[in-house]
Amino acid sequence: MKNPKLDVLGLGTCNTDFLMNVSRFSCADDEVDIEKLRISLGGSAANFTVGVSRLGLNAGIMARIGKDQYGEYILSEFEQENINTDRLVSINEKTGMAFIAVEPEGERSIYTFMGANSKFKLENEDIAHIKRSEILHITGMYIEVVEEASKYANTLSFNPGALLSSYGLDNLGKILKRTDILFLNQKEVTILTGIGYHDGALKLVETGVTLVVVTMGNNGACVYNKSGQIHYPANKLNVLDTTGAGDSFAAGFITAFHQKKSLNECLKYGNESAANCVSKLGALDHLKYKFD
Repeated sequence: MKNPKLDVLGLGTCNTDFLMNVSRFSCADDEVDIEKLRISLGGSAANFTVGVSRLGLNAGIMARIGKDQYGEYILSEFEQENINTDRLVSINEKTGMAFIAVEPEGERSIYTFMGANSKFKLENEDIAHIKRSEILHITGMYIEVVEEASKYANTLSFNPGALLSSYGLDNLGKILKRTDILFLNQKEVTILTGIGYHDGALKLVETGVTLVVVTMGNNGACVYNKSGQIHYPANKLNVLDTTGAGDSFAAGFITAFHQKKSLNECLKYGNESAANCVSKLGALDHLKYKFD
Protein backbone atom coordinates (compact mmCIF):
# COMPACT_ATOMS: atom_id res chain seq x y z
CA MET A 1 0.00 0.00 0.00
CA LYS A 2 1.48 3.32 -1.04
CA ASN A 3 1.21 6.50 1.04
CA PRO A 4 -0.20 4.86 4.19
CA LYS A 5 -0.76 6.57 7.51
CA LEU A 6 1.70 4.96 9.93
CA ASP A 7 1.64 4.63 13.70
CA VAL A 8 5.42 4.86 13.88
CA LEU A 9 8.19 5.62 11.40
CA GLY A 10 11.78 4.67 12.24
CA LEU A 11 14.51 6.83 10.69
CA GLY A 12 18.15 5.85 11.01
CA THR A 13 20.65 3.10 10.36
CA CYS A 14 19.97 -0.28 8.77
CA ASN A 15 22.74 -2.86 8.60
CA THR A 16 23.45 -6.47 7.95
CA ASP A 17 24.79 -7.75 11.28
CA PHE A 18 27.37 -10.52 11.59
CA LEU A 19 26.96 -11.87 15.14
CA MET A 20 29.83 -13.90 16.58
CA ASN A 21 29.90 -15.84 19.84
CA VAL A 22 33.46 -15.84 21.19
CA SER A 23 35.07 -17.07 24.39
CA ARG A 24 36.86 -13.73 24.83
CA PHE A 25 37.67 -10.58 22.88
CA SER A 26 40.87 -10.59 20.85
CA CYS A 27 43.72 -8.11 21.23
CA ALA A 28 46.56 -7.02 18.93
CA ASP A 29 48.32 -9.91 17.13
CA ASP A 30 45.79 -12.30 18.66
CA GLU A 31 43.36 -14.83 17.19
CA VAL A 32 40.12 -16.11 18.74
CA ASP A 33 37.87 -18.83 17.34
CA ILE A 34 34.26 -17.94 16.55
CA GLU A 35 32.04 -20.51 18.28
CA LYS A 36 28.82 -19.54 16.51
CA LEU A 37 28.13 -17.18 13.60
CA ARG A 38 24.78 -15.70 12.60
CA ILE A 39 23.72 -13.11 10.02
CA SER A 40 20.82 -10.84 10.95
CA LEU A 41 19.04 -7.62 10.11
CA GLY A 42 20.44 -4.89 12.36
CA GLY A 43 21.08 -1.21 12.93
CA SER A 44 19.34 0.89 15.56
CA ALA A 45 16.42 2.03 13.37
CA ALA A 46 15.90 -1.50 12.09
CA ASN A 47 15.92 -2.97 15.60
CA PHE A 48 13.41 -0.41 16.84
CA THR A 49 11.08 -0.64 13.86
CA VAL A 50 10.94 -4.43 13.85
CA GLY A 51 10.27 -4.26 17.60
CA VAL A 52 7.24 -1.97 17.37
CA SER A 53 5.89 -3.91 14.39
CA ARG A 54 6.07 -7.22 16.25
CA LEU A 55 4.28 -5.56 19.16
CA GLY A 56 1.37 -4.65 16.92
CA LEU A 57 1.97 -1.14 15.58
CA ASN A 58 1.74 -0.16 11.91
CA ALA A 59 5.38 0.70 11.29
CA GLY A 60 7.58 1.95 8.48
CA ILE A 61 11.33 2.31 7.96
CA MET A 62 13.19 5.27 6.44
CA ALA A 63 16.79 4.46 5.57
CA ARG A 64 19.31 3.96 2.79
CA ILE A 65 20.70 0.60 1.68
CA GLY A 66 23.05 -0.46 -1.10
CA LYS A 67 22.23 -2.00 -4.45
CA ASP A 68 23.81 -5.30 -3.44
CA GLN A 69 22.90 -8.70 -2.00
CA TYR A 70 22.91 -7.34 1.55
CA GLY A 71 20.49 -4.57 0.61
CA GLU A 72 18.22 -7.16 -0.98
CA TYR A 73 18.45 -9.21 2.22
CA ILE A 74 17.45 -6.22 4.38
CA LEU A 75 14.49 -5.39 2.15
CA SER A 76 13.31 -9.00 2.25
CA GLU A 77 13.56 -9.11 6.05
CA PHE A 78 11.50 -5.93 6.47
CA GLU A 79 8.85 -7.21 4.07
CA GLN A 80 8.58 -10.45 6.07
CA GLU A 81 7.99 -8.33 9.18
CA ASN A 82 5.11 -6.46 7.42
CA ILE A 83 6.98 -3.15 7.69
CA ASN A 84 6.35 -0.39 5.17
CA THR A 85 9.44 0.04 2.99
CA ASP A 86 8.31 2.91 0.73
CA ARG A 87 11.27 5.02 1.94
CA LEU A 88 13.85 2.24 2.26
CA VAL A 89 15.82 3.53 -0.71
CA SER A 90 18.54 1.62 -2.57
CA ILE A 91 21.46 3.79 -3.68
CA ASN A 92 24.79 3.22 -5.45
CA GLU A 93 26.72 2.47 -2.26
CA LYS A 94 27.51 -0.63 -0.27
CA THR A 95 25.01 -1.64 2.40
CA GLY A 96 25.99 -0.85 5.99
CA MET A 97 27.35 -3.71 8.08
CA ALA A 98 28.20 -4.44 11.71
CA PHE A 99 30.54 -7.13 13.02
CA ILE A 100 29.55 -7.93 16.59
CA ALA A 101 31.56 -10.19 18.89
CA VAL A 102 29.75 -11.34 22.05
CA GLU A 103 31.46 -12.79 25.13
CA PRO A 104 29.78 -15.42 27.38
CA GLU A 105 28.84 -12.70 29.91
CA GLY A 106 26.92 -10.83 27.19
CA GLU A 107 29.39 -7.98 26.70
CA ARG A 108 30.04 -7.01 23.08
CA SER A 109 32.65 -5.49 20.82
CA ILE A 110 31.40 -3.90 17.58
CA TYR A 111 33.02 -2.81 14.34
CA THR A 112 30.71 -0.93 11.96
CA PHE A 113 30.79 0.00 8.29
CA MET A 114 28.27 2.79 7.67
CA GLY A 115 28.13 2.42 3.90
CA ALA A 116 24.84 3.67 2.44
CA ASN A 117 23.74 4.94 5.87
CA SER A 118 26.31 7.74 5.60
CA LYS A 119 24.77 9.01 2.34
CA PHE A 120 21.27 9.67 3.72
CA LYS A 121 19.79 12.93 2.44
CA LEU A 122 16.24 13.93 3.28
CA GLU A 123 14.09 14.14 0.15
CA ASN A 124 10.61 15.56 -0.45
CA GLU A 125 9.15 12.04 -0.45
CA ASP A 126 10.74 11.45 2.97
CA ILE A 127 9.18 14.64 4.36
CA ALA A 128 5.74 13.63 3.11
CA HIS A 129 6.17 10.20 4.72
CA ILE A 130 7.13 11.78 8.05
CA LYS A 131 4.04 13.99 7.98
CA ARG A 132 1.84 10.89 7.48
CA SER A 133 3.28 9.19 10.57
CA GLU A 134 1.91 9.69 14.08
CA ILE A 135 5.34 9.19 15.70
CA LEU A 136 8.79 9.70 14.17
CA HIS A 137 11.57 7.85 15.99
CA ILE A 138 15.10 8.95 15.01
CA THR A 139 18.13 6.93 16.05
CA GLY A 140 21.67 6.44 14.76
CA MET A 141 21.50 9.32 12.30
CA TYR A 142 23.66 12.34 11.54
CA ILE A 143 22.86 15.68 13.18
CA GLU A 144 22.16 17.43 9.86
CA VAL A 145 19.48 14.87 8.99
CA VAL A 146 18.00 14.97 12.50
CA GLU A 147 17.76 18.76 12.44
CA GLU A 148 15.86 18.74 9.15
CA ALA A 149 13.64 15.67 9.70
CA SER A 150 12.61 16.73 13.21
CA LYS A 151 10.91 19.84 11.80
CA TYR A 152 8.16 17.72 10.24
CA ALA A 153 7.40 15.22 13.02
CA ASN A 154 3.92 15.11 14.53
CA THR A 155 5.39 13.49 17.65
CA LEU A 156 9.18 13.24 17.87
CA SER A 157 10.93 10.37 19.63
CA PHE A 158 14.71 10.79 19.65
CA ASN A 159 17.53 8.47 20.70
CA PRO A 160 20.78 10.38 20.06
CA GLY A 161 23.15 7.76 21.43
CA ALA A 162 26.62 8.64 22.68
CA LEU A 163 27.80 10.17 19.40
CA LEU A 164 25.11 12.83 19.00
CA SER A 165 24.97 13.37 22.78
CA SER A 166 28.62 14.46 22.55
CA TYR A 167 27.51 17.51 20.53
CA GLY A 168 26.14 18.95 23.79
CA LEU A 169 23.07 20.99 24.68
CA ASP A 170 23.98 24.07 22.67
CA ASN A 171 24.32 22.21 19.37
CA LEU A 172 21.28 19.97 19.94
CA GLY A 173 19.12 22.72 21.42
CA LYS A 174 16.73 23.19 18.49
CA ILE A 175 16.18 19.44 18.15
CA LEU A 176 15.58 18.98 21.88
CA LYS A 177 12.94 21.71 21.92
CA ARG A 178 11.04 19.69 19.29
CA THR A 179 11.50 16.39 21.12
CA ASP A 180 8.51 14.81 22.83
CA ILE A 181 10.31 11.65 24.05
CA LEU A 182 14.08 11.52 24.55
CA PHE A 183 15.80 8.17 25.18
CA LEU A 184 19.22 8.12 26.87
CA ASN A 185 21.17 5.85 29.17
CA GLN A 186 22.82 7.26 32.31
CA LYS A 187 26.19 7.79 30.65
CA GLU A 188 24.63 9.56 27.67
CA VAL A 189 22.78 12.01 29.93
CA THR A 190 26.11 13.02 31.44
CA ILE A 191 27.77 13.27 28.02
CA LEU A 192 24.95 15.50 26.78
CA THR A 193 24.54 17.76 29.82
CA GLY A 194 27.92 17.61 31.55
CA ILE A 195 26.34 16.72 34.91
CA GLY A 196 25.02 13.62 36.69
CA TYR A 197 22.15 11.73 35.11
CA HIS A 198 19.47 12.80 37.62
CA ASP A 199 20.22 16.53 37.49
CA GLY A 200 20.94 16.21 33.79
CA ALA A 201 17.52 14.69 33.10
CA LEU A 202 15.84 17.50 35.05
CA LYS A 203 17.84 20.04 33.06
CA LEU A 204 16.65 18.44 29.80
CA VAL A 205 13.05 18.80 30.94
CA GLU A 206 13.76 22.48 31.66
CA THR A 207 15.22 22.74 28.14
CA GLY A 208 11.84 21.77 26.72
CA VAL A 209 11.86 17.99 26.30
CA THR A 210 8.41 16.67 27.26
CA LEU A 211 9.57 13.22 28.47
CA VAL A 212 13.15 12.24 29.27
CA VAL A 213 13.53 8.47 29.56
CA VAL A 214 16.74 7.23 31.20
CA THR A 215 17.67 3.55 31.05
CA MET A 216 19.83 2.25 33.89
CA GLY A 217 20.66 -1.35 33.03
CA ASN A 218 20.10 -3.68 35.98
CA ASN A 219 18.50 -0.81 37.91
CA GLY A 220 15.59 -0.41 35.49
CA ALA A 221 14.57 2.92 34.01
CA CYS A 222 13.21 6.36 34.93
CA VAL A 223 11.03 8.84 33.09
CA TYR A 224 11.22 12.56 33.91
CA ASN A 225 8.71 15.29 33.07
CA LYS A 226 7.51 18.57 34.55
CA SER A 227 5.54 16.64 37.18
CA GLY A 228 8.60 14.83 38.51
CA GLN A 229 10.02 11.37 37.91
CA ILE A 230 8.86 7.74 37.88
CA HIS A 231 11.20 4.78 38.39
CA TYR A 232 10.47 1.20 37.34
CA PRO A 233 12.89 -1.53 38.52
CA ALA A 234 14.30 -4.29 36.31
CA ASN A 235 14.06 -7.99 37.06
CA LYS A 236 17.26 -9.99 37.55
CA LEU A 237 18.23 -11.64 34.26
CA ASN A 238 20.63 -14.09 32.68
CA VAL A 239 22.22 -11.74 30.14
CA LEU A 240 23.42 -13.42 26.93
CA ASP A 241 23.83 -10.40 24.65
CA THR A 242 23.20 -6.67 25.19
CA THR A 243 23.04 -5.87 21.43
CA GLY A 244 19.98 -3.75 20.71
CA ALA A 245 18.76 -3.54 24.31
CA GLY A 246 18.23 0.23 24.14
CA ASP A 247 16.36 -0.04 20.84
CA SER A 248 14.19 -2.79 22.28
CA PHE A 249 13.42 -0.73 25.37
CA ALA A 250 12.37 2.18 23.16
CA ALA A 251 10.16 -0.14 21.09
CA GLY A 252 8.31 -1.36 24.17
CA PHE A 253 7.97 2.14 25.64
CA ILE A 254 6.72 3.68 22.38
CA THR A 255 4.23 0.86 21.80
CA ALA A 256 2.70 1.46 25.22
CA PHE A 257 2.83 5.23 24.71
CA HIS A 258 0.97 4.92 21.40
CA GLN A 259 -1.62 2.77 23.16
CA LYS A 260 -2.05 5.62 25.66
CA LYS A 261 -0.82 3.58 28.62
CA SER A 262 0.37 5.29 31.80
CA LEU A 263 4.02 6.30 32.05
CA ASN A 264 4.53 3.58 34.65
CA GLU A 265 3.22 1.00 32.18
CA CYS A 266 5.38 2.47 29.42
CA LEU A 267 8.45 1.87 31.58
CA LYS A 268 7.24 -1.63 32.39
CA TYR A 269 6.79 -2.52 28.72
CA GLY A 270 10.16 -1.01 27.90
CA ASN A 271 11.86 -3.10 30.59
CA GLU A 272 10.09 -6.26 29.45
CA SER A 273 11.09 -5.64 25.85
CA ALA A 274 14.73 -5.02 26.78
CA ALA A 275 14.73 -8.08 29.06
CA ASN A 276 13.62 -10.29 26.19
CA CYS A 277 16.36 -8.80 24.02
CA VAL A 278 19.30 -9.41 26.38
CA SER A 279 18.21 -13.01 27.06
CA LYS A 280 18.71 -13.91 23.36
CA LEU A 281 21.64 -13.72 20.94
CA GLY A 282 21.12 -10.80 18.58
CA ALA A 283 18.82 -7.80 18.75
CA LEU A 284 15.85 -9.33 16.92
CA ASP A 285 15.36 -12.82 18.39
CA HIS A 286 12.74 -11.48 20.81
CA LEU A 287 9.48 -9.53 20.92
CA LYS A 288 7.57 -12.34 19.21
CA TYR A 289 4.64 -11.80 21.50
CA LYS A 290 2.36 -8.92 22.37
CA PHE A 291 2.26 -7.47 25.86
CA ASP A 292 -0.76 -8.28 27.98
